[in-house]
Formats: sequence, C-alpha cells, structure tokens
Amino acid sequence: MKHLIPARIKALQAGLSEMGLDAAMIYDRENLIYFAGVDDLEGGALAVPAEGEPALFCLWMEREYIQDTSGIGKVIPFVFPESNQSKEMGKWLKGQGFMAPRLGFTRYFVSLNDYLLLREASPDMAVCDIALLCYKIRSIKSPEEIQRIKTASGILKAGMDAAFAAAAPGVRETDVLAEAEYAMLKAGSFGPPFRMQVLTGSRQQLMHPYSGDALLEPDAPVVINLGASYKGYVSKMCRTVFLGNPKKQSVDIYKTLIKALDAAVTAVKPGMTCAALYDIVWDILAEAGYEKYWVMEIIGHGIGIRQTEFYPVLAKGNDTVLEKNMVINLLLPTVYMKGAGGPKITDTILIGEDGGQRLTDYPSDAV
Repeated sequence: MKHLIPARIKALQAGLSEMGLDAAMIYDRENLIYFAGVDDLEGGALAVPAEGEPALFCLWMEREYIQDTSGIGKVIPFVFPESNQSKEMGKWLKGQGFMAPRLGFTRYFVSLNDYLLLREASPDMAVCDIALLCYKIRSIKSPEEIQRIKTASGILKAGMDAAFAAAAPGVRETDVLAEAEYAMLKAGSFGPPFRMQVLTGSRQQLMHPYSGDALLEPDAPVVINLGASYKGYVSKMCRTVFLGNPKKQSVDIYKTLIKALDAAVTAVKPGMTCAALYDIVWDILAEAGYEKYWVMEIIGHGIGIRQTEFYPVLAKGNDTVLEKNMVINLLLPTVYMKGAGGPKITDTILIGEDGGQRLTDYPSDAV
C-alpha cells in the first residue's frame, strides 16, 4: 500500500496544522503501518512535520528494506546501542529550528526513555495528544485495507470451527483456544491481535477475563472470542456455544443479543449517527426486559490495524456520523444478570453504500 502513503501524510499534516502543532512523533506499530506503510518495523519511529518532508528512522541493517517497502522517501538509519530512534529524532528536531515545538504523540505508545531523550534535545517542547486525529484519519478504509480485513475475517472461520469442535464439558479453556489459534495460523493468520478468550459460564461476567485452566462446565454457555490478522490488518468475531442443557434464561439472552445485532447490521448505513445505532440495540434489549442488566453504554468501535480503534465509538449519545467504508466491530457487551448472563456475540461489519456487510459471516445459532 506504498502508493497510499503520500495522501495519508498530507491528511496528518492538515490535522497537525489545524491543531496548531509543529510535528507528529510516531512510535507505535499501528501508526507506523498506516503512515509509513511498513507492517514489520520494530525499534523505528516516524517524524512528520506540519510542513515539509517526513523522516523515518530505523536500524541501519534494515535501511535498504525499509527504503524499498515504505512510502517514506527520507529514511535515516542508526546503529544500536550507540544511537537509537529517539536520539536520531532529537537530532531531527534540532535541525528543524523549532524554538518551543508543539509535538503530537499517540497517547499510549511513548516510553519514558523516548520522551526523556526528546526533551533533552528540545527542553521547551510541549506534548499534545494526536491519538484521536490518527484514529479519525484511519477510519475510512481503502479498497486494499478492506481486502486485508476480509482475508482476516475469512481466517477466523477456521478458528471458530476448531473451537466449536473442541468445546466439551471438562475441557480446559486454554485447550480449546489452542486448537482455534493453531487452525487460524494454518489458515494464514499472522497472529492474534489481542488476548483471545474461551470462557466457561461462571467466568463470563468478569470485566476483563482471559482464558485459563478452568474446565468448561456442563449445561452452560461457552464464549469464544477470536481475532486474526493479515498483513497488519485484523478482524474479530465472538460466538457463544451451549453445552448440554443450559438454562433457558441464558439461551434467551443470547437470542436477544442475536436479534439486536441483526437489527443493527440491517439498519447501519452512511449518514447514521453512532447514537442512532446504539438506540436500535437498546430498544430491543429494553423490550426483552434486560435494560437494567445492560451496564455498558458502548456497542462497538472501529476496527482495522488495531482490534479496537476509537473512531468511531458506537456509544449512547455519540453524534459521530458513520461513513462509507468505515469498518466496525459491533455488539460485544453482554447482559450482566447473575446466574444466567454472560453470552456474547460480535461481528466485523463493513459499512457500504447500501448498508452493513458482515465480513465475519458465520452462523450465530443459539443452540
């Protein structure tokens, strides 16, 4: 996707100018993929001035490869440990002649050491957050990006098939997950984009659970939440399988979630607000009597290079307008009803000109 980089850099520079910033200092892998066009650069960084030519920093031994594969013309190598990306970024900063530069960073991805080295080079710098700007630029997917997400979505089917086949009472959560991950790697996944989940019934209402040595319980739901990646882009899908004779309430909850998801996928279209989409889901949950057990006011996010991209956020009251060629992951929260709640479902959806298209097209039968 090298040919897409100049337009992406131009969009970033326009955003920096609008925010009154002098440059973006990008360290995180996901924005290096997007703005530099390289999906396997480690220990690198990208400096993008609001005006002028960007510079990409990498290990000297990777310079030729990065020069050939990235969309950035100026590639500056460094020899480690004598130097590193931030020492070189500091030199670049000094060379720009900024007096007290206002620098944009993506909020979660800058180490203290990198920050200190930049501050040593430019003691009067001001630090600003450009995470939302980057997510917003990334939210409209190109045809090449959509194809990679579609490929990752297809790979997910192999993982879900394997998980369904392995799920049985008395089997460890991690054993089911191992079968799913192996199947996806064999099918072409570049690896999981997040800590995937296989969860037995009693552990599904934890806020941040992960698969462990718990044994799948008889007559209970099993949540299977999987992700796959392909050339820097990801997809995500969750389904619930029921073992034996589960509680009717649990099955009803899952059927309600399926109904809400189906209604949202049918309704979603360019020009709709996130709030309007949320309200469709909420109305179905409320009609079923589950409104007081629905504690999350978010039903999804954008998805692309990262499994959770924070533009758009499909949340109650959010007036962000959905656009053509956004890709979203829709619905994951569950009904938090003690003893019965916990089933989950989610799909990766492309917003096309005529509405929503399920990229993770996999059966969602409740039993």
